[in-house]
Amino acid sequence: MSCEVLLPGGMAVSCRQKHEVPLVLLEVQSYFSNGVRLNAGDTMFDVGANIGLFSLAAYQHCDRDLRIFAFEPVTAIFELLQANCERNTRKPHVNVFRCGLSHRSGTANLAYYPRAPVLSTAYPDREANLRLLKQIVVNSLIHLAEAPVALRCLRWVPRMMREPLVDYVLRKALVPVTAPCEMRTLSEVIAEYGVGRIDLLKVDVEKAELDVLNGIAGEDWPKIQQVVVEVHDLDHRVETIKRLLTAAGLSSISVDQPPTLKDTNIFTIFATRNR
Repeated sequence: MSCEVLLPGGMAVSCRQKHEVPLVLLEVQSYFSNGVRLNAGDTMFDVGANIGLFSLAAYQHCDRDLRIFAFEPVTAIFELLQANCERNTRKPHVNVFRCGLSHRSGTANLAYYPRAPVLSTAYPDREANLRLLKQIVVNSLIHLAEAPVALRCLRWVPRMMREPLVDYVLRKALVPVTAPCEMRTLSEVIAEYGVGRIDLLKVDVEKAELDVLNGIAGEDWPKIQQVVVEVHDLDHRVETIKRLLTAAGLSSISVDQPPTLKDTNIFTIFATRNR
């Protein structure tokens, strides 16, 4: 069952969990930083598009003149992405794909969390997700002036009661449903659609970011001008991806962390080619 949210720019979107929208919007806005530029007429790949909040923000940013390839493998989330793009964009500009991107094509069973859709992943770890969500709750209370109402209410709950209450609610949210999903490689999509240039590749795929990047053939990397990728720093993955991007010719690289993810192992890498 979906609900509707009105975004700051006036667009209305459908979502599964209303409280996730303001948190995701804060993360989305952080992508327009560290030298990342998008202009009218550009082409963007949104890998891990979820319900389309970044695609729609980028579309508005480019005065509704942006060619978008948006990928979401979980059917229940994809249907919201498709509806939101059809409602708020012009068809020739936006292609939505009911698939994920990986290092090879095929199928994969993803863990889909109906009560926490943004955490849906090919690499489920319930306890790690629980720790992450608890930290996001803390950051929302401390760092964000406009946290969702449900989180703001926790400010008035005594600390002794707050932690077990949050733990109980979050454990209920982290009940996954197995979702069989189609997977392709980014290079397969580039070849099928004759894409000659990708002005921005955004990747947010909940621990599968290396899989996505390893699905890019060597001859396709020069087509990619900018990359924004959320990285779960497992096994020194931030350094691994920085080296991969440097080897691919993206020489201007920086690492940042949105306020909602402070004190977690999740970072955003920004990489651009010299212009």
